[in-house]
Amino acid sequence: MSFLNIALPATSALPVAQVAISTVIAAARPLLGFGILATMLVVFKPLLVGLLRAALLVISPKHTREEKTALRNLRNILAIRRVANDASPSMAAELRALAARG
Repeated sequence: MSFLNIALPATSALPVAQVAISTVIAAARPLLGFGILATMLVVFKPLLVGLLRAALLVISPKHTREEKTALRNLRNILAIRRVANDASPSMAAELRALAARG
């Protein structure tokens, strides 16, 4: 035991305090990192949502009004032809003529 331990008793308690503080800091470090990450996500949420929407548009672009109309007409024509295949011959000819007009 040195003279400094008698004169300054806090120096003898310092190693114990350092261990306790380092343990608390080691436990709090992941929580602090998660807090910073959550804050960044909240702050930059509009930017991240915009980037996600842009990426989705690159993967599957939206159809124009004309393309949507053409696809709807094609589905209708194919549906009429399916019904015509199951109908009587005279009804089938009429339905095929209707489908041909598009």
